[in-house]
Amino acid sequence: MSNPAPIDPVTISEHEGVRYLHLGSPWVQGAMRLDQPDQLELQYIQQMMMWQLFMDQPDHIMQLGLGAASLTKFCYQHYPEAQVTAVELNPDVIRACHHLFELPPNDTRLCVLEKDALQHLQQTQPSSVDILQVDLYSAEADNPSIESLDFYQECARVLHEDGLLTVNILGNEYVHARNLNHLQQCFAAVAWLPESHDGNIVAIAFKNPPSVDFDELYARATQITMAYGLAASEWVEGLEQWMQGD
Repeated sequence: MSNPAPIDPVTISEHEGVRYLHLGSPWVQGAMRLDQPDQLELQYIQQMMMWQLFMDQPDHIMQLGLGAASLTKFCYQHYPEAQVTAVELNPDVIRACHHLFELPPNDTRLCVLEKDALQHLQQTQPSSVDILQVDLYSAEADNPSIESLDFYQECARVLHEDGLLTVNILGNEYVHARNLNHLQQCFAAVAWLPESHDGNIVAIAFKNPPSVDFDELYARATQITMAYGLAASEWVEGLEQWMQGD
């Protein structure tokens, strides 16, 4: 029997009113502004919500990789009819999120599981998830900790026929290309936003090809900004750039 993979130590830093979660390295795994704990602090975390452009009221939102629990808290707060599941392998991350990042306890709608993400997907019923948000990184954060073709096939399998996946891909151009290629093999349509300053690319993948009307997307983006305070028009601009091949 192989030995289990070591668990990265959780470390915390604070700077100018923002608390950061690390895994024993300088790489930021999540952040929370102390006087606005419910807002999404990091740009790429906000971009992970771009599925809102295409789906209004999901029934089941699943997060793979808890980070500082920003997305989990946000979805739990703003989608009161939805079941929110978060899967995190590191028990210290879960404890830190409860004690230092205001993650509420599990209840009838919120379920935070200490578990391997791929194993959980393999045990999840097909077509039972509407939104899948994937942000899986180890301490060095040079590539996703799970990025195999099998993994993305499982992501597609658990999603409803109209389901959507958003994924954070942090790494060099080869990491980006490898993960985007896997996504394109598993999903009917894949798009991504321009690379952010720290090397993140956030991609969105569709089980079924979407009908895209940019006027409608901009109108939807305005509604999202008014309701949630997110810069959703920038997501639409990024998708337009992707379509134009810029």
